[in-house]
Amino acid sequence: MADAAPVVGRRPEPEPGRHRKLVIQIPCYDEAETLPATLADLPREVVGFDVVEWLVVDDGSTDDTARVARDLGVDHVVSFPSNRGLAAAFVAGLEAALRVGADVIVNTDADNQYDASCIPALVAPILDGRADLVVGERPIEAVDEFSPLKKRLQRVGSAIVRLASDTDVRDAASGFRALSRETALQLQVFGRYSYTMETLVQAGWQGLDVVGVPVRVNPATRPSRLVRSIPQYIWRSAQTIVRSFALYKPFRFFLLLAAAPAALGVVLVVRWAYLVWFTEDPAGRVPSLVAAAVCLLVAALVAVVGLLADLLSANRRSLAEVRTALRRREFDPGDGEGR
Repeated sequence: MADAAPVVGRRPEPEPGRHRKLVIQIPCYDEAETLPATLADLPREVVGFDVVEWLVVDDGSTDDTARVARDLGVDHVVSFPSNRGLAAAFVAGLEAALRVGADVIVNTDADNQYDASCIPALVAPILDGRADLVVGERPIEAVDEFSPLKKRLQRVGSAIVRLASDTDVRDAASGFRALSRETALQLQVFGRYSYTMETLVQAGWQGLDVVGVPVRVNPATRPSRLVRSIPQYIWRSAQTIVRSFALYKPFRFFLLLAAAPAALGVVLVVRWAYLVWFTEDPAGRVPSLVAAAVCLLVAALVAVVGLLADLLSANRRSLAEVRTALRRREFDPGDGEGR
């Protein structure tokens, strides 16, 4: 699937006579028990919107999630025949929301982790024109369900994502988000595990305005299904960050990789020069010079790979522009259709 395109301008204000629509989407997997409480807290009216609709993505649930959603008045239900993962469910929700004419999309969790009363604060930066993507930042230190180790990992992971994405979001793993229609048209997720960190790196690559706002959380209703063990969480999160960094900022990524052998090579060259000038056996120092040459050669090769990857990213941007144009044509076929 093609990458998302760079920003081409925010979506204009709705024309007179058109409704400004907010769609709240909820990816679900076996959430028949927790979904009623989540839906009970969701608003049907939000300041700044004429219409608020709910959308549930049933990610191949083995229980009655889809039926429960319909019985509780969910406006739109998308069902997968089998489990595809959180990232796929998130993207499918965005596409479904675009198809039904959403101007702003809010994503929240089915386990009622996030306090739905914070939705007006979450969408406010988009309504004000200050943001394309808004991330709800949890009070990590105050969440009793998080162990000290998990809190530390959250801080470290968010700091790394901030560096990789050039954004200032303090809670990169938060799934409580609001997106403008234009942003939803552009975003694409390649990983299967999660969408949270990858979309932030992509947003930075695209030059989107990303804002974080503080939100409240509810007591945990069940153990996290995404974080089954700390080692697994670290491994998968690290994979996501590295892959996203290499995909969207290849030149910087490969330069960082080249820095280690380059630094080692310079140190070995300095060491060789010192030994040649201040010892009586310069010939015996040749292995240091050979090792330095190898390190510098490896660094140069990695840097060249980074340059080539950066050139390829220009082609990726062009393809992304085409993809966004096609998606805009698909989801905005014309005045009066689907809106």
